[in-house]
Amino acid sequence: MISGKILRDAIISGANNINNQRSRVDELNVFPVPDGDTGTNMGMTVGAAVRELEALDDSCTVGEAAKTAASAMLRGARGNSGVITSLLFRGFSKALEGKKEADVADIVAALQKGVEGAYKAVMKPTEGTILTVARVASEEAAASDAADVPALWDVVLTAGQKALEDTPNLLPVLKKAGVVDAGGQGIMVIFEGMGKVFHGEDMIAGGEAAPNKAKLSTENAGKGVFTDDLMKVEDITNGYCTQFLINKNEGASAAKMRAFAESNGDSVVCIEDDDVINLHVHTADPGKILSEAIKYGYLTNFKIENMHEQFLARQKQGKSLEKQASAEKAPSQASEFIYAAVDPSRDYGFVAVAAGEGLKAVFTDLAADAVVSGGQTMNPSTEDILAAIQSVPAKTVFVLPNNKNIIMAAEQAVHLSEEKKVIVVPTKTIPQGISAMLAVDPEAEQDSELALAMLDAAKHVRSGQVTYAARDSEFDGKKIKQGEYLSLCEGKLCANGKETSVIKKLAREMVSDDSAFATVIFGEGVTEEQAAEVENLLHKENKEMEINIIDGGQPVYYYIISVE
Repeated sequence: MISGKILRDAIISGANNINNQRSRVDELNVFPVPDGDTGTNMGMTVGAAVRELEALDDSCTVGEAAKTAASAMLRGARGNSGVITSLLFRGFSKALEGKKEADVADIVAALQKGVEGAYKAVMKPTEGTILTVARVASEEAAASDAADVPALWDVVLTAGQKALEDTPNLLPVLKKAGVVDAGGQGIMVIFEGMGKVFHGEDMIAGGEAAPNKAKLSTENAGKGVFTDDLMKVEDITNGYCTQFLINKNEGASAAKMRAFAESNGDSVVCIEDDDVINLHVHTADPGKILSEAIKYGYLTNFKIENMHEQFLARQKQGKSLEKQASAEKAPSQASEFIYAAVDPSRDYGFVAVAAGEGLKAVFTDLAADAVVSGGQTMNPSTEDILAAIQSVPAKTVFVLPNNKNIIMAAEQAVHLSEEKKVIVVPTKTIPQGISAMLAVDPEAEQDSELALAMLDAAKHVRSGQVTYAARDSEFDGKKIKQGEYLSLCEGKLCANGKETSVIKKLAREMVSDDSAFATVIFGEGVTEEQAAEVENLLHKENKEMEINIIDGGQPVYYYIISVE
């Protein structure tokens, strides 16, 4: 049996371990762009729980320790890897709820709950990732005959390490780069830190931790609400938001129902317990979904909305945050935003994510109320985004992540914002975000109408970047050497080699005869003269095209280019 104190100290030890080794994990990113931040994201996610765990008495129960950790991690989750990590620990919270101590069976159940929740949150799970490592570790733990928790955790570590070493065989891109999965390595580092305490050893001491920029206010933070699942922003391609309960017949399969929903829609969330399945899906044909669902049991609690008229106001399921006083214990002095809701003075407000003072100024000029730092070398947490949302004096706040790895963290803010309605416009690049802001009509009568216009504008932009390779690698059959210039078009490798050659190939790829407008955003260390040379290369492809040059000051990317 382990006590609440042991579980508390184990999670703290795991958090310290990942933060001490975050650079090592960051370096495992397979695509050779130097914005690898998996270790940093996971470290900051688990690290978000440390302060609140340290405030717990030694007499705490395992249920209290798990609950405290899960609540803090959900708020602090950064990037996809961080979100998945928070969900793994959320399983601990659900499985250990109300328990004073935990035995082998309890820990097995906790691992299983975490894996189950993580897989449910990812629409199309990819094997060879953190999900695989956690799943295999959980399965081997369940199959073991370990007599106590320390012995069980040895099984977890052995099985997890074996699964980690196998990830290159599941994902060819990992094998080409000669690395294991970064997220899988990160969760193993966390588990290793926890194992020290389970075996009666001292906690791993913390080193230099990355700063948490958002300041918490006890008075307002305690009003947040957690939900039971992650949900993507509405995609109007499938225009009917459909949700209902299936009161299960014997043998009803939630997995089969989810598979059917995924083949006939998107944004699928499927949750089940012993008696019911809760299904949410965006679909073009609600009747087809209902006809299939009724095969599994009788249906109740229908909600079908036309998303062209109104965005889904998702029913909040959760519980009030606890122990917010401890969160105020040591607030960051470098906070960008104060975590405190302000009274709405208008219908719409906007929050964007961007790195570099020039880009911040661009979004501010386009009427963004708040710009959260991040998107290149460090992703903002859900907490950072939520703090910015709270600072905006508007009833409905639109969030532009401007990076595919920030979308999940932004979507969690949708569920945590109690006072304001939050809509995430899933922009994946800075150019998409700029175009979305240019499409804003402050006089729009419905937020759904405005969101649709922003999404449509973002879809019509082609984005390209010029950066450099952080390591030797191979991608799409191309050998890449450390230090080479890289050009990316729509997230795919366009060219690698010398600077001028790489930019020329990118210009040819992006510009066509019907291109009307282009923007070149140059980053830190790039001069206006160098940016002008890029402008000339673009003009060679289309002399009639209008080109705008912006000093973005962004790290990592020498140039960010958009073409419309």
